[in-house]
Amino acid sequence: MPNTGALNLLNQMVKELNGHYSSEELQSFKRIIAEDLFCAPLHQILLNPSWPVTTEQYEKASTLVTELKLQKPIQYALGKAHFFGLEFTVNPSVLIPRPETEELVDWILSDSPSASTIMDICSGSGCIAVALAKNLNQATVSAIDISADALSVAKTNAASNGVAVSFAQMDALTLYRELSTPPFFDVIVSNPPYVRDSEKQQMHSNVLDYEPHLALFVPDTNPLLFYSAIAKAAAHLLAHGGKVYCEINEALGKETAQCFATEGLQNISIKKDIHGKDRMICATKPAHNGE
Repeated sequence: MPNTGALNLLNQMVKELNGHYSSEELQSFKRIIAEDLFCAPLHQILLNPSWPVTTEQYEKASTLVTELKLQKPIQYALGKAHFFGLEFTVNPSVLIPRPETEELVDWILSDSPSASTIMDICSGSGCIAVALAKNLNQATVSAIDISADALSVAKTNAASNGVAVSFAQMDALTLYRELSTPPFFDVIVSNPPYVRDSEKQQMHSNVLDYEPHLALFVPDTNPLLFYSAIAKAAAHLLAHGGKVYCEINEALGKETAQCFATEGLQNISIKKDIHGKDRMICATKPAHNGE
C-alpha cells in the first residue's frame, strides 16, 4: 500500500475520476467517500491530512474508483444511500432514493400526521415506508412490491432502522382485485414506474445501465397504467376521508389527476417539487359514499 494519508488518497481518487464526472460531482464524491471510508466528515480529514489509511481502506478506494469509472452510481458502489436522515441498503434490484421522494414523505407527514394505517405501493428499497414508520410512531405501515429481491432489501432496511413494516409480494396492477376483503388505510402512497420508454434517451447512462427498469419505465401507449390501478386500489382500500399520495411524471399531471377523478376521488391537488416541476399528487376518498 502506498504511504499516503487520507487526504492524499481522496485527492488521488478525484484525479483518477477527473474527466468522468463534473467538478461538482467529484466534490460530492469526495465528501461521501470520506464519510464512508474513514467514518469522518471531510472537514476533519482536511484538518488532519495525515489521517492514517489501512490496507483495507486503500483496497476499497481502489475498487470504488474502478466502479465509478464504469459509471456505476456511487450509492450502488458503496451499497448504501441516505434518505430522510436515515441510511438505506441499496443494490441494483432497487431504485436509489431521490430527494424529490423526500418531498413526498414530507408532504404526507405535514398533511396527514395522525394517519394510523398506511400502505406503500411499489415500495422498492422501502425508503418511503420506513421513513413514515420512523416518523409516525402511532402508524401501522404495510408495503408491497412485485419484486422478491426488492422486498428482501426493504426488509433489511426496516430492520436496520428499527421499525416494523409488514411487507408482501403483490402486483400493484392487480392489488385492487387481490384484496377482496380489504383492510382500510388512512394513507396510501406510491412512487410507481412513470418514465415513458420514449424518455429513456434523456436519462444518464448510470441510471439506464444500473437501475432496475422494472421500477422505472412504462410504455408510451399506456403511461398511466400504474396510476389507474393505484386509483382503483385507493377507491377500494382507503377509509372514507383517507388520502392517496403519489410521485408523478411532471409532463402528465393533468392526465394523472383524471385517473383519480375517474375513480370518484376528490380534492385532487398537484404539488411542485423544489425545482418547480409537477412532481406529486394527492387525492381524497369522500367521507361518505355518494358524496
